[in-house]
Amino acid sequence: MTDLAEQRHLASDAQTTSALPDEQRTRCEVWTRVMGYHRPVSAFNTGKQGEFAERTFFRER
Repeated sequence: MTDLAEQRHLASDAQTTSALPDEQRTRCEVWTRVMGYHRPVSAFNTGKQGEFAERTFFRER
């Protein structure tokens, strides 16, 4: 797993080199593990979606 700064750098590089027109884009469904089950974030209620957006990623040493 890469750190957040590296992910942002990779994302900014991808946006500048291979931007797709809107008609060629498809929706990306994000899944996460909750209480031992994998669930799509789009199925969360508004409060849980907000909590998911506030999560931070870290790497344990």
